Amino acid sequence: MTRRFRSATIYEGTVRATTHAFLEALGQSAEEIRRPHIGVFHTGGEMSPCNMNLRDQAQHAKTGIYAGGGMPHECPVVSVSDGLSIAHSGMRYSLVSRELIADSVEASTEGHQWDGIFAIGGCDKNLPGLMMGMLRCNVPSVFVHGGAALPGHWQGRDTNVAETYETIGKVYAGEATTEQLEAIAHACLPTAGSCAGQFTANTMGMVSEAIGLAPIGSSMVPAVFSERAPLMRRAAAALMRAVMADAPRPRDIVTRDALENACAVVSATGGSTNAALHIPAMAHEAGITFTLDDVAAVFRRTPLIADLQPGGKYLARDLHYAGGAGVVLRALLDAGALHGDCITFTGRTLAEELENAAPVDGRVVHAVEQALSADGGVTVLHGNLCPDGALLKTAGLGTLVHRGPARVFESEEAALVAVRDQLYAAGDVLVIRNEGPRGGPGMREMLGITALLYGQGMGAKVALLTDGRFSGATRGLCIGHAGPEAADGGPIAVLRDGDIITIDARPDARSIRVELSDEALAARLSALPAHQIPAHARGGLLQKYLKLVGPAHLGATTHSGL
Repeated sequence: MTRRFRSATIYEGTVRATTHAFLEALGQSAEEIRRPHIGVFHTGGEMSPCNMNLRDQAQHAKTGIYAGGGMPHECPVVSVSDGLSIAHSGMRYSLVSRELIADSVEASTEGHQWDGIFAIGGCDKNLPGLMMGMLRCNVPSVFVHGGAALPGHWQGRDTNVAETYETIGKVYAGEATTEQLEAIAHACLPTAGSCAGQFTANTMGMVSEAIGLAPIGSSMVPAVFSERAPLMRRAAAALMRAVMADAPRPRDIVTRDALENACAVVSATGGSTNAALHIPAMAHEAGITFTLDDVAAVFRRTPLIADLQPGGKYLARDLHYAGGAGVVLRALLDAGALHGDCITFTGRTLAEELENAAPVDGRVVHAVEQALSADGGVTVLHGNLCPDGALLKTAGLGTLVHRGPARVFESEEAALVAVRDQLYAAGDVLVIRNEGPRGGPGMREMLGITALLYGQGMGAKVALLTDGRFSGATRGLCIGHAGPEAADGGPIAVLRDGDIITIDARPDARSIRVELSDEALAARLSALPAHQIPAHARGGLLQKYLKLVGPAHLGATTHSGL
């Protein structure tokens, strides 16, 4: 008996004769109409180099779907470029776009009753957004990261876009010329693809493999390499086998153990702090409560074994040549740091998928026994200043302890002016509040400011605390996701200039405190006025987001998770 696919809902019965007209107008024959229909979601377009060639890659996925007996439907979705929205008000829409993408996947998949999802993303928020949509719809699905850009070449060495940000700071500090800045900007990003280091896009690409939603070996293949074409076709063939066999679906795959695997690969590679926002959000879509503290528990027990920028030396291209994400995952599995029995989208276990993974090369990826750090590259701090936690990337840090006076700014713009004009001193703790998920709204990232600090030679001499977030390219004593955020009445809202803040990110402490008595802090909090919707968020998308978004330590999501 021929299997009935759920897409039959759109064309079966006399009342749906019009649907046949629409499908035939799409160029489908009577036989093709009765195939399983697959939504091919991508964020391709000219919003950024990350997105530039995703539509081309989607065409290869469509070929593989058709060859596997399916009928592909290309479904482009919105994407906001962090690169083009950095250091101005447009960044408020970056994290919001993650929710828009997930909503778009849901609307198209459920509205058209697609039988499966093939998703391709290549910028910071569209990778988690697409996977969140896959989990919400829970039809057979596969995700493929669109790949990183190749590094540029300048003065005899590799360079990438992160160097441009830091050189801006050097120009303001008088340590570089505008001509040097222009030369680096010209050289740093020579191809399509996401940023070349282990920043957010590449981190989430590796998460997609570790969590079981992507083919092993897919995430580190550079965006412009020809081998991406057969990779897409192979992934499509695997998806069609899953559709035909009714194989495990995303919510079967993304279990608590799989989420821990995702956290482990972030820690092992010194990945982006944004992963600690996106992994709980993906868990939320699967109906699992997985908080920042759950993320932190895995970070604490997982060693840093990959020497990747920004904390280390190497880039996505180098990891690809070393064997890709599978090398890291296999090293962790062999050391007992992964749950190898987790099911992947192929129906096979993660351990089975890693059987042919290459061994560590000892240069880009080290054995666990020769780990670069014993407890991973990202840590979560707690204390009276951040009861719900705050996030710090420790990979590459020279010091883990800081004590100094607060310099409080009510917005990113105010802090940017002070940093640009060097109106701060060594030892300060720069505090940027009202930039959380609700307070921004949109939880802007602060790469522009952190890069300026490093460019001015102050990256290791000051600390920065915010209820906003940071780019995966950020380095230094930069602490984000401070929770509760100021808009939710968190202690960060009542800090004053000169308050002494102590930060101790050592493994036996992991603390962040303001040196105030419990009584003094409580008195300040009791006098705090109710949060007011900022003028720039009245009406439109930001106001909708503000009304729905949850706290950062739970993923900053906008729906119930049911």
